[in-house]
Amino acid sequence: MEPSLQKPTMSCDSGLVERNIAGADPEGMWDSGAVDPPEEEGRTFMQVLSEKYSPENFPYRRGPGMGVVVVPTLPQGSPMKDRLNLPSVLVLAGCGISHAGEQREIAAFCAHVMELDLSHNKLQDWHEISKIVSNIPNLDFLNLSSNPLSEVVLEPSGAKAFARVRRLVLNNTQVSWNTVLILTRDMPELEELFLCLNEYTTVSASTVPCPTLRLLHITDNNLQDWAEVRKIGPMFPGLETLVMSNCNLSSIQDSEEMLRRLFPNLRSINLHNSGLNRWEDIEKLNQFPKLEDVRLQGIPLLQTYTNTERRSLMVAHLPSVSSLNGSVVTDGEREDSERFFIRYHVDYPEEELPYRYHCLVTKYGKLEPLAEIDLRPRCHAKVEVHCEDKVAEVSIRLDQTVAELKKQLRTVVQLSANQMRLYYIDKECVFGPEEMKYHTRALHSYSIQDGDELLVVPKAGRGTTTTAKPLSNLNSKTLTPPP
Repeated sequence: MEPSLQKPTMSCDSGLVERNIAGADPEGMWDSGAVDPPEEEGRTFMQVLSEKYSPENFPYRRGPGMGVVVVPTLPQGSPMKDRLNLPSVLVLAGCGISHAGEQREIAAFCAHVMELDLSHNKLQDWHEISKIVSNIPNLDFLNLSSNPLSEVVLEPSGAKAFARVRRLVLNNTQVSWNTVLILTRDMPELEELFLCLNEYTTVSASTVPCPTLRLLHITDNNLQDWAEVRKIGPMFPGLETLVMSNCNLSSIQDSEEMLRRLFPNLRSINLHNSGLNRWEDIEKLNQFPKLEDVRLQGIPLLQTYTNTERRSLMVAHLPSVSSLNGSVVTDGEREDSERFFIRYHVDYPEEELPYRYHCLVTKYGKLEPLAEIDLRPRCHAKVEVHCEDKVAEVSIRLDQTVAELKKQLRTVVQLSANQMRLYYIDKECVFGPEEMKYHTRALHSYSIQDGDELLVVPKAGRGTTTTAKPLSNLNSKTLTPPP
């Protein structure tokens, strides 16, 4: 039988605090984003695990926002050891965890666990973290983001607990770089490492490389000097993806030979919102022998260019790159961009021409600027209107019909629309005038140009004919319209 008034309990999904719908939190103080209540501080990993994955709680947590979770009061020393329903992926984010708890219980229930999210907790002791990790033998992924680890020292012996982890997330922990070195030395299977938002301005060189690392995220730090980035290469010689956007890197200051040795396996680099402001820095990326994916948006160098110019000039500068800013570079786009590059620099002084220009001139030759052709349809034309002895220059809209044109000409020739026969005279056509007898036909279909002529012939009475006076462009022939 359910109690009439349930006490609010902590939920570990997404770090949100849930409350009783019946009114246990009338002032809304425990809404999302509120601080943890004092009684929930200093909780252990096993305590949270028992609460979240007990049979009474876990079935009701199949989807987001599914009702209220109530933790029953348990006899002391009875943490429901035989009744936990644990998946292989544990998400215990934002649960106030600060200690490991009973290690035997962790080992008993977590032998099958492969992924563990402990982000946004209160872990500030590597010894406690090691207790948790060392008792999860199949752990592949560990997320410790936003735990307060800035002042914590990791002993080398404690790093051995992380030996089986392949993906490690330490974002926004302010973990020291020396701690990173201690960890990577004892993680022989580490493939992905996330070190974002840790306020690094420098990094320390390592005497023991980590050859297994393939992906390094070091976004949102302050690594402005290439001398610091240079240390990353020997530390992770197998690195394939380097993501260091928002790091204010100002330039790439190494020789071609040095760059080839630094990142021999690098295939993808992200330098979004860095401080690069010279084309020479972009060209140096060509020295990474396997680089094929580059992301370079938001850099000072490109601010003065149009979107088309940015894309074309970047593609032309990076001949081996097959993906730029997330979009595939096709063979056709590459050729168009390289030709654009030559024409863009055609008026530059010889001493200012980039090295890439000479390479492309060798490939395509010197190209003349493209002729500017306006392909927009014409909207108006100025024509001469002839009617008997009258000649008038009239501007006509080409999007109107023949019937509408006749209405426009009524005031010019002093005839009503049904009293006139209208002929179009193309000055360059040898076949003579063309009668415009289809009232619904659009004028642009006649290809009327400025300077062409329109001939208006008053309709004759029944049984008579009217002869129009000869016009110069008709080779002095007399036009006699059919009766």
